[in-house]
Amino acid sequence: MSQATRPHTGPPATDRGQGSRSSRGLWLALLLALACVAVLLTVLPDADDGTDDRKDGAACPARTVGSWRAEPRLNDAFAAYGDDGARDDDWSGGDGSHSVRLPDGRVLWLFSDTFLGRVHPPPNPEGKPHKWRDGGAPMVRNSGVVMSRSGTPEQTLPTPLFHDAGPGQWRWPVAAKVEPRTPGSDEDVVRVLLWTRATAPKPWIFGVPAATEVATLTLPDLALEGITQISDQRGIANPERRVLYGTTAVDDGEWTYVFGGNDAQTASRPSSHAYVARVPQGALGDPAAWRYWDGRDWSRDGAKARSVLGNGDHKGVGSAFTVVRDGGTYVLFTMAAGASGLTDVTSYWACAPTGPWHGPGAGFAPPLPRDAAANGDTAAYNPQAHPALSRDGRLVLSYDVNALDAAGTAGGQALVNRNVELYRPRFVSLRLTARP
Repeated sequence: MSQATRPHTGPPATDRGQGSRSSRGLWLALLLALACVAVLLTVLPDADDGTDDRKDGAACPARTVGSWRAEPRLNDAFAAYGDDGARDDDWSGGDGSHSVRLPDGRVLWLFSDTFLGRVHPPPNPEGKPHKWRDGGAPMVRNSGVVMSRSGTPEQTLPTPLFHDAGPGQWRWPVAAKVEPRTPGSDEDVVRVLLWTRATAPKPWIFGVPAATEVATLTLPDLALEGITQISDQRGIANPERRVLYGTTAVDDGEWTYVFGGNDAQTASRPSSHAYVARVPQGALGDPAAWRYWDGRDWSRDGAKARSVLGNGDHKGVGSAFTVVRDGGTYVLFTMAAGASGLTDVTSYWACAPTGPWHGPGAGFAPPLPRDAAANGDTAAYNPQAHPALSRDGRLVLSYDVNALDAAGTAGGQALVNRNVELYRPRFVSLRLTARP
């Protein structure tokens, strides 16, 4: 046992006089210091224990969902656009819904897996009262839809908007923002964060994470100018340890905070972990400008990133989640952990993007298509905030809906073709309130 850890019963018998008093004083000081450390370790809040860490309650109030309501106007707008059978290459359904307002007032909507083709009136081939697609309706990995200033979807951009990264790989667009082409530039472009994924055997039926990229679209024509790789994850052998960034991005001062997560696939990890990086505003497309939170500071090395939320059990996020700022408070929305993750949206709050994140708060179950919900074979997922559509103190949140097969996993093309309502964004708006 070393001197530092060995129990001490008093000064050596040879100590006398001033030397003895100095030694006793030194040991008393050390004991007091150790006692202080023990007290601090006892009272300091855990990074995710729900303790209020606010330094200024007015600047960073605890937030939760106070009330919510469905937004049928937005539901109906995308239903009407998807049902329009004028063209075969128009959007008729998609998931992974993200939006960004353009400088001229239009809104660009970005979708992951997307169905094209004509929609037919009911009944469907099974005799049920649903609008439906042909079994051979084309599906592309991503798409873009332009919404007019008045809020009407009016144009599908040429699909796929982002070509495949290579054989057996594809790109899903996530968060997007308008920013200067370079910091300080007078010319704006649209930066779109992309997740590159690759085919893999079960349980990776939606592919394994491969890389985070950033695409640049020109304005006002929204032409693809180029794609830059930010973080390549293919060198990490365990796909569950790979982190893709871009599910949501939040501006705060001079920084853009970009959130991401890993994918939990095993039963031992029912929820994923959230991570965060930051980039100077105007530099999303510059890999050298990215910094990753490593638990103590912002690191250039993405391999050192540490999660800011998640314990693999009752606290964590879905693979896609969203974050907004409400005054000085960050609020995160995600599907709940565990079995409720197929139906319930929950929230967390923090005073900084790095946390500590408190929650989960009280959740709510957004409405599913009526007939499908009655059969119990649908799931909600991927809640996303849409600041471009939010007003009057109400935050607009979309969520996606998919059919479940007999095993309780997302169904295939045949299931969603039988009822086109199943694979379109649905919307609620909510008010945030102080959390007791």
